[in-house]
Amino acid sequence: MTIKIINKSRHALPHYETGASAGMDLRANLTEPRTLKPLERSIVGTGLFIELPLGYEAQVRPRSGLAAKKGITVLNAPGTIDADYRGEIGVILVNLSHEDFIVQNGERIAQLVIARHERTEWVEVDELTETSRGEGGFGSTGIK
Repeated sequence: MTIKIINKSRHALPHYETGASAGMDLRANLTEPRTLKPLERSIVGTGLFIELPLGYEAQVRPRSGLAAKKGITVLNAPGTIDADYRGEIGVILVNLSHEDFIVQNGERIAQLVIARHERTEWVEVDELTETSRGEGGFGSTGIK
């Protein structure tokens, strides 16, 4: 699949790090470092603008290493970029640690996954098909 992209950053285009990678790293596009204090959130621009084909979305997801090592994650994970959006890709970062975190220009701050999606039509009914699970949710299938 090919996707049109405008790169207004000074960084390389996102790319897959390995042959089996699902996501591509997004880099911060900043004129100066930005400090995120504990529990603070900020939209960090990437300088990237994309044109997705209909039937696809781009999902902005946290980077596991940044989350595990520094407590930095994407607040609305996964963030969805719709096929008709033409603005800059921004990443809503949040600092869940107890220490300040400095976002540097060019730092890998999130990953982008391109995913196919379906559109649906609702059909209103009076009842749903019975299953063995029924209405059991949130932990109802047990611990182990």
